[in-house]
Amino acid sequence: MVSIASVRDWLGRTIAGKDLSDEIAGPTIGGVRQPFSGHPADGMTPIRLAGILRAAAQGEPEAYFELAEDIEERDLHYAAVLATRKRSVAQLPITVKAASDSPEHQKHAALVQSWIDDDILRSSLFDMLDAIGKGLSVMEIDWRYRLGNMLPRELIWRTPRWFTFDRNDGETVLLREGVSGEPLAPHKFVIHRHKTKSGLTIRSGVARIACWAWMFKSFTVKDWAIFCQNYGQPIRLGKYGRGATEAEKDVLWRAVSGIAGDCAAIIPREMIIEFQEVASKGTSTDMYERRADWHSREISKLVLGQTTTTDAVSGGHAVSKEHRLVQEDIERSDALCSSGTLNGQLIPNIVAFNFGPQDHYPKVLIGRPDETPLDAFSQAFERLGPQGLTAPLSFVRDRMGIPAPKDDEPMIGGWPAATAAPEIIPPPKKPSSDKSLQSMFANLFEKAAHARGTKPDDLIESLTDCLNANAAGAIDGMVDEVKQALMQASDLQDAADRLAKLQLSPDELAEAMARGMALAHLIGQASLIDDLQRDDG
Repeated sequence: MVSIASVRDWLGRTIAGKDLSDEIAGPTIGGVRQPFSGHPADGMTPIRLAGILRAAAQGEPEAYFELAEDIEERDLHYAAVLATRKRSVAQLPITVKAASDSPEHQKHAALVQSWIDDDILRSSLFDMLDAIGKGLSVMEIDWRYRLGNMLPRELIWRTPRWFTFDRNDGETVLLREGVSGEPLAPHKFVIHRHKTKSGLTIRSGVARIACWAWMFKSFTVKDWAIFCQNYGQPIRLGKYGRGATEAEKDVLWRAVSGIAGDCAAIIPREMIIEFQEVASKGTSTDMYERRADWHSREISKLVLGQTTTTDAVSGGHAVSKEHRLVQEDIERSDALCSSGTLNGQLIPNIVAFNFGPQDHYPKVLIGRPDETPLDAFSQAFERLGPQGLTAPLSFVRDRMGIPAPKDDEPMIGGWPAATAAPEIIPPPKKPSSDKSLQSMFANLFEKAAHARGTKPDDLIESLTDCLNANAAGAIDGMVDEVKQALMQASDLQDAADRLAKLQLSPDELAEAMARGMALAHLIGQASLIDDLQRDDG
């Protein structure tokens, strides 16, 4: 490993190379940062819980951090929904946006992107989001100089138990060292704060609220277990006669107690013991279950903002979609919060340590891009393509995530074999009214000239061919639109809806018909004139 003498951070302060590589917040055997945690959840009572929360709010958060870790280990539902919320952000895409289009800023962004591609940040996001539960997470940066660049080799999660808050403001994070703690070097730590509500960081984690639901739920589950033990299996009674010896009684006791469980007894045959059973065991059992489920649903609302993604509830698919949108809103907020922490505490130093302090720094963006869903995107092209909407093929491939084909690579898909790739042909320009009128009269005189010596049937057939030629284009265009709508329909109702939405333009057909009728009228007049002239001759 190659070391450097010193670097300057993003605020222009000189940092010794040794200060970047030395471990600061590791555990100390026999010191104040013990690697082993206590378990304040053992025998928890409302009075003890209130005392732990009160002490945390007054500057002694160690017991609260231990309790937050305890309930995450003991409550299956809380652990599941909290891990779901963390993992939903930890697997999101991570991109880098350069400060500008200048070559220098692009170079800074390329360095940050290359570090992200090493997956050091992604592997640490889950631990960084530990702040969702506890309100705070601290990552120690292990800087290493390698291949000409000073970059974080690892972001080491440090348990919040090893940190406390400055009593002057209740917010400044201090390392547990000595009597009052030591300030943290800004270039060595990433401190992520995640607030469920406004106020002090120590009072803003979801664990502070969830611990009450966990405690009452644990009481319910304990009572449920006692109920099942007392009423979930039969009671064994062994009866002995008057003359039974102590040895015989011992044998009888071993027999009844060795069958199963602890609920057993022996009595003289002449004695009577009455057992008062609960009137409805099923109703009592349901009461415990419903109360435990209620606490679990409240925890789901607290952590995920909804319940449908964790529990089957009435409402069907529509309710599930609405609740999923709520979870996506929380996911987006968590991602923005994480991006803000990284852009404020880590990314500027990565650039400054390698290029010196800058006026502007690249930004790391965590989250999905706000794009149109693929199904809506494809349907838009399906509907608007025939209306003239176009897009570059490269854009469509990028949006759909389909790479461009390589030479001689086997292919699937493409245009149907029976038809060639559609060619976008600009619509023909309509002739002006003057040109249309001139063309009509030219045809009139041409027909009149050829009509001399022509039989009436031939003249009618010629006129019909002319009208078909003029109207063919307009009719074919409307037929193609109707055919396309019918071929895309999934059933008769869909076909009816698509036909109702068509906006067929009859203008071209009406114009062709009008020209044909005028032509027929004028040709008739011309033929009449020829007949009159022939009779006069």
